[in-house]
Amino acid sequence: MPDMRPLRLEEVPDVAALEARAYEFPWSEGIFRDCLRAGYNCWVLVRDGIIIGYGILSVAAGEAHVLNVCVSPDAQGEGHGRRLMRRLMDLARWHSAERIFLEVRPSNPRAIQLYHSLGFNEIGRRPNYYPAARGREDAIVMALELLAPDVG
Repeated sequence: MPDMRPLRLEEVPDVAALEARAYEFPWSEGIFRDCLRAGYNCWVLVRDGIIIGYGILSVAAGEAHVLNVCVSPDAQGEGHGRRLMRRLMDLARWHSAERIFLEVRPSNPRAIQLYHSLGFNEIGRRPNYYPAARGREDAIVMALELLAPDVG
């Protein structure tokens, strides 16, 4: 089982390289560094000393936003995306967020299915949100209400 821990600044180039392997329009190293500087929750999955996945969550004003989740293409289908999402959801609860939001490309059915299986529901669309090979692609906006754990 890969280790999960906070991202370190010196690992940003590795995370950006993974991002570039996984996505056609990747985040830059600068964006990842900005997320760390902003104090966002940035977590990595590490197997045999190699980062195979990461997740980034911002929390403010009672709301959490999943900014990025990625699993190495050669490690997909092993449950790592679900594990990262559950960690981000737990962090949102720990920060007392009442709901958690994310955007996902309609062209990413595996991610959409994962998010539905975790209880997220589509609440809207952002037209022309993502860059795409042929111009722009909409984003599906999804949300999950975070219920307080039962006490007693």
